[in-house]
This record gives sequence, structure tokens and C-alpha cells, in this order.
Amino acid sequence: MPPVTPALEPLRRIAAYAVATDPDGRVLLVRASSRSGGAVDHGEDPNHTVVRETAAETGLSVAVSGLRDVLADMRALPHRGVTIHTDRLIYAVSIRGGNLYDRIGQSTDLARWHTLAEAERLRLRPFTAAALGLSADSADLRPEEVPDFPSFYAYPGPDGLHRAQRFAAYAIATDPHERLLLTRIAPGYPGEGRWHLPGGGTDYGEQPGTALLRELVEETGQAGRLIELLGVASHRDAASLGPEGYPIDWHGVRAFYRVVVDAPTEVAVGDVGGSTSEATWMPIKQVAALAEDKLTEVTAEALQKAKLT
Repeated sequence: MPPVTPALEPLRRIAAYAVATDPDGRVLLVRASSRSGGAVDHGEDPNHTVVRETAAETGLSVAVSGLRDVLADMRALPHRGVTIHTDRLIYAVSIRGGNLYDRIGQSTDLARWHTLAEAERLRLRPFTAAALGLSADSADLRPEEVPDFPSFYAYPGPDGLHRAQRFAAYAIATDPHERLLLTRIAPGYPGEGRWHLPGGGTDYGEQPGTALLRELVEETGQAGRLIELLGVASHRDAASLGPEGYPIDWHGVRAFYRVVVDAPTEVAVGDVGGSTSEATWMPIKQVAALAEDKLTEVTAEALQKAKLT
């Protein structure tokens, strides 16, 4: 069992990381210092984050070639008095140029190329080892209980406007009858009346895939199985209006997955009075014929990634 420690002040963040290899098959690794890096800035597309952070940490310019995985972990840092939940987006990248250098006194202070055999002997963070298919040197320190943390958290920004950054997981959920599971956004919520994908914000300490299957049952009453990660969408609404009654500078980062519901049942919305007013199974051909203004932005993007439009 991994070591445990009492729960500390909970924090949450989204971060993006690069898996870069050279012509000899070596992987680029950086050594973490006492500071933390990789965070997606408010409103920033994670694709841009991974390019920016790689350049800042290594001196190399990279191009994103694909999304490899989305992971989440919860880590207790007693010396800082916090427990941090991080949603980590892992990208494959190619090197465009630059010169490798070390950054003394920064979030990472050493950057080197390693063979996988060499990397296996290093002290790797669990998410790094998982991304490379290696074994971790040690488990992260975790709290004994998952801290309470709201699924929606808005805080005052530097301009006085409230800000909120949220990580969520959504499903392109199909059944054996070539139908797609859709939900409709309730009145009073951003995008009201539009068709949306089932899913929602992940809980503190929860993996995105686990969260999605939970949301699927809670939101529509359907039991599904994960097939594959399709992609990640990033969207910012600088003055979103919802049931809070005041504008919020909203930044959503959403992972979307292909899900199969082998035994579809009658759809039942479990969260009555929430952001979902109805849910239905709709033939895929009918979905493809919907006008653009009938779908939410993330739904349209996910359908395109799944090659359903």
C-alpha cells in the first residue's frame, strides 16, 4: 500500500506534458525541483501549454503530433501544506530545433536524453512511468481520505471578474442500433437548449474514465464501457452566464472518449433540476443532419474527431 498522510489544503490544476524521442529512441526527461510546472494557464489551449513549457524547461522547440493519454493523480505535499489533484494531458511531440539547456532554480533544473533502460533506473514520478510504460520508483504520498473540493470553483481574477477552470470528460456513446446518446442543456445554463454529450466534471481524486462511466449512469441511466480516448477540447468563454447570476471567465478542458453501451435501456435523467433537461438516443444519421447551432461546441468537435459528421 502507498504511504498516507492526513488531508491538507486541497488544490486542483490541469497540466500538459510532452513525450519526445530522438532518432536513437531515447526519451527526453527533466528533473523536477522543489517548484512545480507544466500547468495550463487560464484560457490556454493545452496544445500550446506543452509547446510553451517544453521550450521553457529544455530550450527545445517542439510540434505536437498527437494526444497519448489523459491521467489524473492526487499527491500530498506536507512541506507545502497542500494536497494537489492534477489532470495530466500527455502529448507526443517532435523536435523542431533549439539547444538543450538546464534551468537552475526553476521548476525543472536538468534536462537529458535517456534510453528506456536508463529511465527505468531513475526516480520517476508515477505518471511519467505510466506514460513511458515503465515501473515507478515509488508511489506518491496520498491523503488518508479524499479532501472535499467543489466540482465547480470560481475565484476572483486579476481583473476583478470571477474565473473558473474545469476539467471534464464526455462520451461519444453509441449502441448496437447505430444511435448516439445525447443530452440537452437545461434553461439557465450556458448553451441552453443545445444538444450535448453525456458526461461532466470529474471529482477530486477521480480518473477521467471512471468519472465518465459514473456520469453516464447518473445522467442517463446507461451502463457503458470505454473503448478509446478520442481527444481533448479547450474552450474559453470570457463572460459566461449561468445560474450563478454573474459573469464568469470560464475555461473548460474536456476529454472525450468513445463509449459503447451494449444493452441500452430507456433513458432516464437522474440529476433532476441540474444542467441536463433531457436525454435521448438519436440515430447517428439524424445527428449528422443537425444544424451547427443545435450542438454545443465540444459536441461538434467530438463528433468530428469520431468521424461521425
